[in-house]
Amino acid sequence: MTLGLLLGIGRSFRRKRASSLDILSPKRAPRDFYKGKNCKPSGFHTRKGGYVVQPDKLPNYVVPDLTGFKLKPYVSQCPVDVNKSNESTEASK
Repeated sequence: MTLGLLLGIGRSFRRKRASSLDILSPKRAPRDFYKGKNCKPSGFHTRKGGYVVQPDKLPNYVVPDLTGFKLKPYVSQCPVDVNKSNESTEASK
């Protein structure tokens, strides 16, 4: 009897399904499981339910001063073909 019990336990360990070895997702997990969207937190939760944002964890964008710069920072979705206008001015000279 003990031999049959041991063989049954051995079979159950060998019969692991591939789906049970997959990465845990919220659909297959318990109700309180929250996987998130792979974002880094920008602060922390307090004991009283608040949230403290830490400025050193926020992204810092360094933008240069563009005063007196010839080009504009906007790129049109429908650009004008500049090569044709340059060829026509060269031909007229």
